[in-house]
Amino acid sequence: MKSTLEILFFPGFRAMNTWFSAHKLYLKGHYALARFLSLRAQQKTGIDIHPGAQIGTDFFIDHGSGVVIGETCIIGDHVTLYQGVTLGATGKTTGNRHPILQNNTVIGAGAKIIGRITIGHDARIGAGSVIIRDVPPYTTMVPAPARPVRYRNHKLPVLTVERLNSRMEEELRYIRNTEERLERKMRCLERKRRSTPCREPERLRH
Repeated sequence: MKSTLEILFFPGFRAMNTWFSAHKLYLKGHYALARFLSLRAQQKTGIDIHPGAQIGTDFFIDHGSGVVIGETCIIGDHVTLYQGVTLGATGKTTGNRHPILQNNTVIGAGAKIIGRITIGHDARIGAGSVIIRDVPPYTTMVPAPARPVRYRNHKLPVLTVERLNSRMEEELRYIRNTEERLERKMRCLERKRRSTPCREPERLRH
């Protein structure tokens, strides 16, 4: 950011300004008007903050598009959300059903935090994570990395096939060595049963 005036044009800043007014109306029982303001903010910024949500100081939404904050969310101080974050419910329609974010938490892009769970203070939630249980303070949560499930071509590259064959040979060698080791152990046990001293089996080479 090259100028402090730029913050006036951030969608997160505009959404929070509207939430502040809508939240006051919500607390006074003007639910329909509060929801109307929230809807207007969502249409302009792509950020959906329920007017009933409780949000602390120094709350920041970076980029912002696709952020959803539910009605019974409680967000502490110095919390940062990135685009695509959902603070949602599990299906209940009444009662406390949205997450609690304690102070100094950071929620990465696309993370989904679902249900009445608590994200402890100073925790970090990695982009794309799906959180359905409490997260202790100072904890960093990350999702599983992407992995290939299929290839577009029917045939794997030659180099990949060679590596697979090499890996299979190693596994077969390991199995054969294990069988030999077990056989030696059985012979040793048989000698012990007959009170005959025996040598310790060699260590498995892998």
